[in-house]
Amino acid sequence: MESKLNLDRGRVGEARQSARRIADAVQAEIDEHTTSTVERAVLRLYGVDGVDDNEVPLPNRVVAAMEQAGALHFGAARVVGAALVQGFAGPQECAAAIAAGELAIESLLEVPVAEALDRADAAGGAGIERIRARRWERLELRRRLGSASGAEHYVIVATGNIHEDVLQARAAARQGADIIAVIRTTGQSLLDYVPFGATTEGYGGTYATQENFRIMRAALDEEGPRVGRYIQLVNYASGLCMPEISVMGAFERLDMLLNDSMYGILFRDINPLRTMVDQSFSRTINAFAGAVINTGEDNYLTTADAVEAAHTVLASQLINEQLGFCAGLREEQLGLGHAFEIDPEVEDGLLLEIAQAQLAREIFPRHPLKYMPPTRYMTGDIFRGQSQNAYFNLVSVLTGQRIQLLGMITEAIHTPHLADRQLALDAARYAATTARNLGQELRFVPGGRIQQRAAEVLEQTVEFLQRVEELGLFGAIERGMFANMARPVRGGKGALGVVAKAAEYRNPFLDRFHAELPLALEEATHVSHA
Repeated sequence: MESKLNLDRGRVGEARQSARRIADAVQAEIDEHTTSTVERAVLRLYGVDGVDDNEVPLPNRVVAAMEQAGALHFGAARVVGAALVQGFAGPQECAAAIAAGELAIESLLEVPVAEALDRADAAGGAGIERIRARRWERLELRRRLGSASGAEHYVIVATGNIHEDVLQARAAARQGADIIAVIRTTGQSLLDYVPFGATTEGYGGTYATQENFRIMRAALDEEGPRVGRYIQLVNYASGLCMPEISVMGAFERLDMLLNDSMYGILFRDINPLRTMVDQSFSRTINAFAGAVINTGEDNYLTTADAVEAAHTVLASQLINEQLGFCAGLREEQLGLGHAFEIDPEVEDGLLLEIAQAQLAREIFPRHPLKYMPPTRYMTGDIFRGQSQNAYFNLVSVLTGQRIQLLGMITEAIHTPHLADRQLALDAARYAATTARNLGQELRFVPGGRIQQRAAEVLEQTVEFLQRVEELGLFGAIERGMFANMARPVRGGKGALGVVAKAAEYRNPFLDRFHAELPLALEEATHVSHA
């Protein structure tokens, strides 16, 4: 794409190379470890689902038994394969027997490793085929129904009741929304299990469950033909159950998942290594499923100043990009996050916002950037809020943002009502129409304030990444270099769920996903050209 910022491409390359070295060092740690939720995700990929008499999910019961037997480091695949060797009909029956106390992990470990893993490999085909079918289904629906040609307008529903969420999501689709995000209930990211079934009670959002995913997906699929476009569904693959939620999302054809590498560490105090291992497998699942991930750099600006900390946002985007590549994601699947969060009282704040948004667009030209509306400085004054959102909409169009999360005038007052979404969608459409080609016509003053600001942020980013590289990412996090949030390397929630892999550890799904990712890309290319 044409550069309006006159960026020093050599410095951009240096920043990206530094981010790559940072990511490679983290990936080396990831490759040596597994976690309790990675192994629960493996069980779900085998088809293990449901709960016991005490409403404890069966994947949790199996992994808890493995932990008690000191066998988590061998991996769930070995347990499943061994049970099949011993004559169990399938992974679900094996899990039920372990949960009922009828099958001991120790007896399964007596089965020869090679024999168990051979059976485990063969048993994984059904889960992989299920995801492949949903991926192809999405591609065909998008080809047949079409989708937004410009920015995709993204709105949220957050009633706590999945059935009420469906009503609001249908209304939003008819009002013009392209993407529906079902906000999770407060605190779910800290639950070390995934609730089961449809839910009707939640605070600040609705529980992320596979049944809730299925219900919302079916409703949006009904709306698509009515409104003449494919409606995308979003949820959260974050927190202590990140890979499990990615599995459920892949099975139910979610299109986007919030799947950041550092959000859980910084804002939920989850153990850093646990988060990194979980996000890696989670993102590989999403890569194979053809989903777009959204990262969380916008959150940094809720705890750090958007002007002073702008370079940390760009640095994190570059690190998230490289960790995404390590997991198998393509550029087109990396919805890197940023936000319109400069204090409205800052002189030339709009100029600074344009510089930052254009900087992200030029450094990540093929990425579907997720641009967040003003939240930190929204107040109960809805008229001022409407003005702030209007500027945000203008910058979105001017700089070619792809995923545009719409601002609500009542952001600081309550969860959006139907009318709030209607006003937001109307305003976004107005900006998209009245300023559609404005960005193609405008050029920035050579050496002017916008170009100077972009160059300054880029230079700060290069220097910042060099410091992170010296300290290592975990060391930088421990020093509070991102979002002004310091987190100890060995502390945080979920630390006990991390183990070093045994020499004979095997995750057959990880191997298959990486091996078949080129085929997934070929399918996407074929359908997009059809």
